Amino acid sequence: MEQETLIQTEAPVRERRLYIESYGCAMNFSDSEIVASILQEQGFSATSEETEADVILLNTCAIRDNAEQRIRERLKHLRGNKKKNGDLIIGVLGCMAERLKEKLLDEEKLVDVVAGPDAYRELPQLIAEVEDGKRSINVLLSLEETYADIAPTRLNSNGVSAFISIMRGCDNMCSFCVVPFTRGRERSRAPESIVDEAVQLRNQGFREITLLGQNVDSYLWFGGGPKKEYKQLTPEEQASSVDFADLLEMTARAVPDMRIRYSTSHPKDITEKVVRVMAAYPNVCNYIHLPAQSGNSRVLDLMNRNYTREWYMDKVRMIRDILPDCGISCDIITGFCSETEEEHQDTLSLMEWSRFDFSYMYKYSERPGTLAARKYPDDIPEDVKLRRLQEIIALQNRISNEKNQEYIGREVVVLVEGRSKRSEHDWMGKNDQHLVTIFPKEHYKPGDLVRVKIHKASTTTLIGTALGYAQF
Repeated sequence: MEQETLIQTEAPVRERRLYIESYGCAMNFSDSEIVASILQEQGFSATSEETEADVILLNTCAIRDNAEQRIRERLKHLRGNKKKNGDLIIGVLGCMAERLKEKLLDEEKLVDVVAGPDAYRELPQLIAEVEDGKRSINVLLSLEETYADIAPTRLNSNGVSAFISIMRGCDNMCSFCVVPFTRGRERSRAPESIVDEAVQLRNQGFREITLLGQNVDSYLWFGGGPKKEYKQLTPEEQASSVDFADLLEMTARAVPDMRIRYSTSHPKDITEKVVRVMAAYPNVCNYIHLPAQSGNSRVLDLMNRNYTREWYMDKVRMIRDILPDCGISCDIITGFCSETEEEHQDTLSLMEWSRFDFSYMYKYSERPGTLAARKYPDDIPEDVKLRRLQEIIALQNRISNEKNQEYIGREVVVLVEGRSKRSEHDWMGKNDQHLVTIFPKEHYKPGDLVRVKIHKASTTTLIGTALGYAQF
C-alpha cells in the first residue's frame, strides 16, 4: 500500500498597507519618509487611501494649540474606521506624541501606538505589540539618532524635489517653542552620508534638494562625530571639522546639476561664509528663510532669541550686500507676552524695512512646558492678538504684491514641479527666490529648468511665458 504524502504549504502572507499623514514643518514630512522606509523593510507598502490601510500613522505638530486640536479631531474620525476594520492600528508620531506621551493612550484612548521622533526604528516592534493585544509607546529621546543609514521612501513625490535631513533636534530654547522638548538635543549627520544621499537622488532623476534642520546654521561635524560648539574643539578637531558652509559647498560640488535649498536659518548663527558659498555656486538657490519672530529687542529678549532688532537688520544688510537678488522670507509671532502697541509697531516697521518676499505669520499660542508658559503671563487679549495679526498679514500682502510686480518684464529661471492647480494647460514651478511661477506647458515637462518671462503677478504667484531651456 502506497503511503500518501501530504505537502504542507504556508498560506501567502497578506501584504500590509501603511497610510501616513504628515502635519507641520518640512522635518515631519521628511521623517514620514524615514518611517515608510523602516516599515517597508517589514513588509508594509504605502497606500494613499486610508480605507485600505492596516496601519494609519499621523506624524504630528505641537507648535501651536490649533495644530493639536486639528489632529485630535482627525483621530476621532479615524477611530470610526475601526468599526469597519477591527484590526486597524492607529498611531501618533512626532512632536505631539513626544509632548503628550501616555496621555494619548491612557486618558484619551485615541490611539494604539505612540512614538516620538527618535523612536521610529522601534515602530515594527511597537506595532507587533499592538497585534498581540497591547497598546505601545516609545518616546525616549536620543543624543545620537540621526537615521543617517536609512534611505527614505519618497512619499507622494513629484519626482523633482526631495528633502534631506542634515541634523535633528534644537538647542536654542526659544521661550515660546516646544521643539527642544519634543525633538531633543541638536546632533548633526556625517557630511558624507548627506552628500551620498544627494548623489543618489540625482541618480534617481530628482532635480532639487532641500537640506533640512531646525537650525541648519549650527550644523557642525568633526572627525569622529557631532559636537555643538566649535570653540570647544581641539585644534586637530577644528582642522577636520565641517560647518554648514562647508557642507553646502560639498553638496553643491557633488551635484552641480541639482538645485539646492536649505531651511531653516537662525539670525544669531547665519554667517557671511554661508552667504558667500551661495554666491559662488549657481546651483544654490538665492533664497533664505530667516525668522525674525519680532521686530522689538525687548520682546526678542523675552523670546530668548539671542539677538536684537539691530543684529537682525545687520544680517539682512549682509545678505543683500552679497546677494542683492536674494529672496528672504520670515516667521512672525504677534501678541507675545506683554507686547505693547509700540512694540507691535516695531515689528511692522521691521517688515517694512526688510521687505520680505513672504512671511509665515501667527498669533502667539502658549504651549505647556515652555519657558514662556512657566514664566510669562499670556496677557494679550485675543481680540488684540487677532487685530495685530490682521495688520501684519495686510502689510505682508502689500509688500509681497509690490515686490512681485517688480518681476514683470523680467526673465526668471523656473524648475518645473508639476501641473498648475488652476489649469491643466499650465506648469507650476518655483524660481530661484522660491516664488511660485506659472507658465503654459508647451513641450516642457517636470524636471525641466526653463527660462520664463514674467508678464503678470499677484501677491503669491508670478505668471509668464517660456523662452526656452535654462542651465545653471
